[in-house]
Amino acid sequence: MTSLEKTAAAAKEASRLLAGSKSPERDRALEAMANALLSRRVEWLSANALDLEKARENGMSKAMLDRLALTEKRIDGIAAGIRSLIPLPDPIGGMDQMTRRPNGLLIGKRRVPLGLIAIIYEARPNVTADAAALCLKAGNACLLRGGSEALCSNQASVRIMQDALKETGLPPASISLVEDPGREAASQLMHMNAYIDVLIPRGGKGLIRAVAENATVPVIRTGEGVCHIYIDRDANISMGAEILYNAKCSRPSVCNAAECVLIHRDVAESFLKAAVPLLSRDQVELRCDPRALPLAGDLGRPTAESDWDEEYNDYILAVRIVDSFEEAVDFINHHGTGHSECIVTENYTAAQRFLDDVDAAAVYVNASTRFTDGGEFGLGAEIGISTQKLHARGPMGLSELTSIKYVIYGNGQIRA
Repeated sequence: MTSLEKTAAAAKEASRLLAGSKSPERDRALEAMANALLSRRVEWLSANALDLEKARENGMSKAMLDRLALTEKRIDGIAAGIRSLIPLPDPIGGMDQMTRRPNGLLIGKRRVPLGLIAIIYEARPNVTADAAALCLKAGNACLLRGGSEALCSNQASVRIMQDALKETGLPPASISLVEDPGREAASQLMHMNAYIDVLIPRGGKGLIRAVAENATVPVIRTGEGVCHIYIDRDANISMGAEILYNAKCSRPSVCNAAECVLIHRDVAESFLKAAVPLLSRDQVELRCDPRALPLAGDLGRPTAESDWDEEYNDYILAVRIVDSFEEAVDFINHHGTGHSECIVTENYTAAQRFLDDVDAAAVYVNASTRFTDGGEFGLGAEIGISTQKLHARGPMGLSELTSIKYVIYGNGQIRA
């Protein structure tokens, strides 16, 4: 048995113990985890500093460095996110649709944990704590495989959280880490059907597609975000410019950041006149189609066909002028990834048509795509943003980390 198999086997056994735990036990563990991450923040920040130093040496971009970095404020936010799960209703154990059959059988659905959830993600150490807390609240164990860039950070946080679990009497293996960040270990993880109940990839399209195409364990696709803002002919121009600036620049490395803006031809000049000065604050490179390029000023660059499908994770934005609402919707449905899409308009009919016609997990009217987040949607934290349609879609909170089992009460019935 390899080292990874031993880790997975221990995590699987922990998942069985967690399935029988009570909600107050798991809530006490969550409180202990939050307290431990705060009280041992120096340990976590020191480990993160090692990751950042190595990342700078390797030429990591500014946006990705921001994604990797921990700060005092971010750790406060992570601990607060864990604590926000505690008052939420226990997602497991409840009974749904209890019915009595003509033969007297009483049949119902009971919410149960998924079991052992493996998560493959990239250089975001906050995901380690967020994912562990969500899985634990829903009675699941987790096996985490973060990117090599965040290895020291992830080792520190898992160690801290395991110590907290030990103090509260829950199995430390409920939160486990794949210590080998290499591709071979990731590939092995994708084929551990004997241990893993579901695998969730979080990261760029390359990672997500590789997992979806190669894994034999069940996969929930998340995170690939080519998100659009459509500026309608009836848009409030100043509001649209502020929405676009927030959606692109508040955190360009995350999956709900805007990657492309579509602008109706009737308002293209006035909109770019308002938006370009905002985008210039962060020197956003504008990859423009031929009609938009003369309006983009010094930020403009000619676009390539591949730009319409690119998740930049950087201060880069594709810009396209469209002739109609229909062209915008058609473009989004062909080039979007089913994550988050927005229309800026004062036209009620256009807004409702956009909500009806755009195929995505989250569709906005007059608001930044950056709100696609479990915390912002009132779910507590989230395990990821699902862009598929089976089992879960959109921000995956606690209920999406459960399954059902049928329970049947009888009094001697036998089938003829």
